[in-house]
Amino acid sequence: MEAWVQQLITDAVEFLPKLIASLVIFVASIYLAGLLAKLVNDVLRRRKVDPEVSLLLVRLTRWGLIIVGALVALQQIGFRVTAFLAGLGILGFTVGFALQDVSRNLIAGILLLLQQPFDIGDMIEVQGYLGEVEDVTLRSTELRTLDGRLVLIPNADVFTSSLVNYSRTPRRRIDLDVGVAYDSDLDKVREVALEAIRGLPGALEEPKPLVWFHTFNESSIDFTLYFWIDTQKTDIFEAKSLALEAVKKAFEREGIEIPYPIRTVYLHGQG
Repeated sequence: MEAWVQQLITDAVEFLPKLIASLVIFVASIYLAGLLAKLVNDVLRRRKVDPEVSLLLVRLTRWGLIIVGALVALQQIGFRVTAFLAGLGILGFTVGFALQDVSRNLIAGILLLLQQPFDIGDMIEVQGYLGEVEDVTLRSTELRTLDGRLVLIPNADVFTSSLVNYSRTPRRRIDLDVGVAYDSDLDKVREVALEAIRGLPGALEEPKPLVWFHTFNESSIDFTLYFWIDTQKTDIFEAKSLALEAVKKAFEREGIEIPYPIRTVYLHGQG
């Protein structure tokens, strides 16, 4: 009996430092988790990340660090953490394989909200779709195309694809293709075309507009009119439409012909 008691006391004395170290590690992990969660929350608030996403990331940060601290603390008192993690790894692999698409889109959604390559209301082009961003959820990005369709694009596809954000481009170049008759005075054509777009809403004087003649076509000499616009004052579609109207009216006023293909058919009478 005395030997058993003595052994119990000996084991308790040996175990007590490990228990104290384990408790210190666990309490420290809780404290550090709180500090790190607060830091993450402050960063997300400054970036104006969606409140629901911020709450999710803060909780993941806090509980992730607490769980790591708990595992380290358990290891101090002899718990077989490696075997436990191996079992969790097999389970996690099985669940992860089944939910890999969901998890990919979830992670991509969080990264998109953190990086903010676009905001709600921005005009973007991604995955072959051009439209206005209506919402970004943890699964997909909702895009309203110019013809009114609502497109839901998986966040993983948005995150890994090339993306153009037209709303964050302060100026854009407009290319307007026009053809004039072969007997046209090209110097006059250039002068009239450049004058026609001067003063259009949002049109910029710098970089300077340019007329470039480039093709002898079947019934016309073709050129492209290049000019730049301020995207905060107009959009590319309105600017191109107004430019086309202005050039056509100016050419009509100056007697410059915009030809269209003509096919002549000869009919031969029989014998």
